[in-house]
Amino acid sequence: MIDVIQHINSVRREVGTRVLESGTAHTVTVSQTYKATVDDLWDACTNPERIPRWFLPISGDLRLGGRFQFEGNAGGIIEKCDPPNSFAATWEFGGGVTWIEVRLTAEPNGRARFTLEHTGHVEDAHWVEFGPGAVGVGWDMGLLGLAKHLDAPDAAVIPAEVMAWLTSDEGKELVRLSSEGWCAANIAAGAAEADARGARDRTTAAYTAGAPEAAPA
Repeated sequence: MIDVIQHINSVRREVGTRVLESGTAHTVTVSQTYKATVDDLWDACTNPERIPRWFLPISGDLRLGGRFQFEGNAGGIIEKCDPPNSFAATWEFGGGVTWIEVRLTAEPNGRARFTLEHTGHVEDAHWVEFGPGAVGVGWDMGLLGLAKHLDAPDAAVIPAEVMAWLTSDEGKELVRLSSEGWCAANIAAGAAEADARGARDRTTAAYTAGAPEAAPA
């Protein structure tokens, strides 16, 4: 049994902008604190044997300058790596390129915070249609997977069980609440309420219908 409300409430969500050489970009930032050390959290996020236990099967060369590929999802190139504090990479999906940066910081009482910032160009039509929830809901799912992995590091992920859960009432409630949270973060960042709510509704519908265009990209 997964406490969906507890997970949703434990995640911080922020929407902002960043100026890149190619122009202004949107940023979607998600973070959560875990009962883990920074070193263990780093290993969970960078060890190719552990990553599939909470996210997706991965292949490639997981080092600075190396190219990676998540099975059925995004791939990219690792552009920065500062163990055990942070790494950054391109996030290439569906013919488009965005960027991710993961930062790990120590928290009191032997805990550690995972923060992921996902950056994409402002003119992206995908953002106009779905808003921050397009990637944000997917990352909420990833953070839930990471929490479960850190609680039971040796447990194997069974894809059929994961898909069954995502299509269950509980899984759909996670999507709905996550999408609502990203809508609130979007409005707090200055988005028009009508636009943010429309994007929220389209994101929720796409995820609950299993539409690939609203998957993390």
